Amino acid sequence: MSNSEKKSFLSSPLGYAVAIGVSALFAAGLTALLMNIAERKAESREPYTRLVAVGEDDTDPAKWGKNWPSQYDAYRRTALLTKTRFGGHQGSEALPEEKIARDPWLKRMFEGYAFAIDYRDRRGHAHMLHDQEQTKRLTKPQSGSCLHCHASVMPLYRELGGGDATKGFEASHKFGYQELNQKLHASGHAHPVSCVDCHDPASMTLRVTRPGFIRGIQALALSDSPVPALPSVAEWRKGNRELPYDANRDATRNEMRSFVCGQCHVEYYCSSKMPLTFPWGKGLKVEDIEAFWDETKFPDGSAFVDYTHKETGAPVLKAQHPEFELWNQGIHARSGVSCADCHMPYMREGASKISDHWVRSPLLNVNRACQTCHRASEEEMKSRVDAIQQRNYDLMQRAGAAIVELIEAINAAQAASAPEPVLAAARNAQRKAQWRIDFIAAENSMGFHAPQEAARILGEAIDYARKGQIATLGGAVEAKAPEQASPEPASSAATSVPGSAKPRPVTPAPSASH
Repeated sequence: MSNSEKKSFLSSPLGYAVAIGVSALFAAGLTALLMNIAERKAESREPYTRLVAVGEDDTDPAKWGKNWPSQYDAYRRTALLTKTRFGGHQGSEALPEEKIARDPWLKRMFEGYAFAIDYRDRRGHAHMLHDQEQTKRLTKPQSGSCLHCHASVMPLYRELGGGDATKGFEASHKFGYQELNQKLHASGHAHPVSCVDCHDPASMTLRVTRPGFIRGIQALALSDSPVPALPSVAEWRKGNRELPYDANRDATRNEMRSFVCGQCHVEYYCSSKMPLTFPWGKGLKVEDIEAFWDETKFPDGSAFVDYTHKETGAPVLKAQHPEFELWNQGIHARSGVSCADCHMPYMREGASKISDHWVRSPLLNVNRACQTCHRASEEEMKSRVDAIQQRNYDLMQRAGAAIVELIEAINAAQAASAPEPVLAAARNAQRKAQWRIDFIAAENSMGFHAPQEAARILGEAIDYARKGQIATLGGAVEAKAPEQASPEPASSAATSVPGSAKPRPVTPAPSASH
């Protein structure tokens, strides 16, 4: 088409129509783009719209889901089967696989305790109440305080305490599990841990609600134990301490992204002799908690013990699931990485940034859970984690074999009528060894939360088990923690001791948790 023809076409009625049409399409597209931008900006300013009112007694997550559908949709996925090489649900859809069948040393270790009857792999949050209600451990008497971490229990606490949740919490251990569970169902609050347990329904800010955690973190704040991963506790200690430490008032938002998890993923006493107790009064390390329990007395004045081993008579401590405690010893915690950063990483939903409420292993979500900080490939990240977990798994299996051999050695010593001091020393070693093995076996990261700390604990477990065996032979072995010497300066590594032809050995540094 020549220039004259183009001019003729553009000046014709058809040309005018085409030009108007193109302009209209351009204007419509630009308008749609601007409207979309405006809508996304509005979404970012107002990430949710309240369609229904929610309050302190609304424990059903489905009701909250009407206001926060994206979070609720993600939470519902915690009912799905997920697994990694060292954890997760790997059994039937009815119930997860039995740990005590896969690792028989666990069953031997728990003889005399209900965990020797039934001890299974974990499942997602949506199953926490159902799985507790179905466990065969309920064939033995269990305390109602076990609901503290398996149900949305705060309204029931208020009911038991006449409106005072703390009083209700203190009374819960006096009920048998089945009795209190019936009350939970009758109250209409038989739901797993729910939105209201971690969020203020008025503002949606994170909060802690569990009295066990509130008391435990206050006791930790009052101790002199180092808390490098908890800056608000360290800051509170510098003040006048007129008011007790209050996580809901004093903690940073980043700390709250771990504290809400630390309400349940912790070690605690949960039985019928006294209220549920978080043992943090001396610190969060395995030996700190052990020292706390060693000094604890039941209300009747007897020494604290979780159970007496059926075969050996050893007074045993049973670790629960101390993820929060072990995480506190690791490099991620000390670097300000919260539980939610890895297990509930941020995600985009339209123009909004929300936490992924499909709580699961970071290994199933490496891109968002790990690679926001680590500039390595997904395959490399998984390989690093696998190496850490495999090493801790191997150590744990060695510790399990050692504790079984100790149990058999004590049995043989009892059969041979060994003197009581010999048996007492061996049983004390069993208590210390089992506590350390269980601390890692019950913790759900296979050592990853603090790799070197986990390896240290398992090494000590093996050491105590072998010392207990020696004790059964009449060896004068005292089951005490190894002394931790200060490291020599690096420059002295190859220096010679005056008057000696050999280099002076350097005392190794205590295991770090990085």
